[in-house]
Amino acid sequence: MSEQETTTGGRLGRLAGKAKAAAGSAVGDDELAREGRLQEAQGEAEVEAARERERAQQRQAEADAQAERSRLELERERLRAELSAEEREAAIDADRRRAQAAAETDAARAEAAAETERVAGERAADAAEREAARLEAAARRTEARADAIDPEEAR
Repeated sequence: MSEQETTTGGRLGRLAGKAKAAAGSAVGDDELAREGRLQEAQGEAEVEAARERERAQQRQAEADAQAERSRLELERERLRAELSAEEREAAIDADRRRAQAAAETDAARAEAAAETERVAGERAADAAEREAARLEAAARRTEARADAIDPEEAR
């Protein structure tokens, strides 16, 4: 192939290059085989270049979309900043009322929990006193039985 000659590029050029290379090898024409390999390589390069262009376009589209999202976010922020002082004060008052109500509810719950804990403590103390009295009575009965079995040791 002369330098003036152009070859078909892309996938078709790659196939044509393979065919030329195979034909050149089959008939022993090294020049045709070399030309086929070169055409095949050129076709592969063009296919890869097309893929790279597609990837670059995709990256550009993604960058454009991100820029648009950023622009929209800035616009949202600007609109939020335009809220009137009255609206902001109303929101602050509502938040304050909710926080106060939540604090009162939490305090009531804490007080109820403390009362429940106090009652449980008293019950536990009462149960411990009853158990101590029962154990003391059992000890006295056991001591009396021991005295009845061996009266000399009681002295």
